[in-house]
Amino acid sequence: MKYSEISHFSHAHNLKFEYAEAPFKCDGCKEAGIGSRYKCGGACNFDLHTHCAVPSPSISHPFYTKCAFQFMSRPPGAVARYCNACQKDVAGFVYHCRLCGFDLHPCCAKLPMTIDDGDIKLYLYKKVSAACHRCGRKGRSWSYRSSSKKYNLHVACVKEMLVDSWHEIYYGARDTGSSIKVEGGIPSLRSTLQTHNHKKSSKGKVEKCCEVAGLALQFVISAVLGDPTTLIVALVGNLMSK
Repeated sequence: MKYSEISHFSHAHNLKFEYAEAPFKCDGCKEAGIGSRYKCGGACNFDLHTHCAVPSPSISHPFYTKCAFQFMSRPPGAVARYCNACQKDVAGFVYHCRLCGFDLHPCCAKLPMTIDDGDIKLYLYKKVSAACHRCGRKGRSWSYRSSSKKYNLHVACVKEMLVDSWHEIYYGARDTGSSIKVEGGIPSLRSTLQTHNHKKSSKGKVEKCCEVAGLALQFVISAVLGDPTTLIVALVGNLMSK
């Protein structure tokens, strides 16, 4: 459920719902975001994913049928924790199962089980035996896999690719004074992948990644960044290093 304005325990001022093309770093979970968010109207530069701003007090997940995840404003205990979905560090808001000790970033907990872009369907798996088309490894994190089983992308790899590729494109365009090409309000992630993979020695791997991008990667990225209903329009820059 979305509200036009909310008060939130983590911030002194009211937060207003907005949709913006510019990416942001969520001040709740400390992860990157895009599209829908709750933002402080003042000069605080405070943003929250909708999942972090209006969280469910508790959730269940089909991958962990015996777990009861509780929303927490900070990771429990003094030991460093990581998200069981993307294998990235947990630095802020988290869903935690006290019984099993599992943790999920709020956006990872809300990843859609199925993504359908009209041409191809991708399904979220806890583990797959096939190698990821980005890193070439098996396992590692949750993955989106096509129904044809030709394409497999780790959630962790999508996050890494966004930060690495967009940082390079963003600063490269800024240094040359050029603009980022956006067609019809939807950017071509094909160029993003080509930029990220141009140093790869395997031409086949680049072609496979570009093919994935042309089919469904835009939707995977939107889901990973917290808004499965939107497509990426802006570049993320060096969000994770703030």
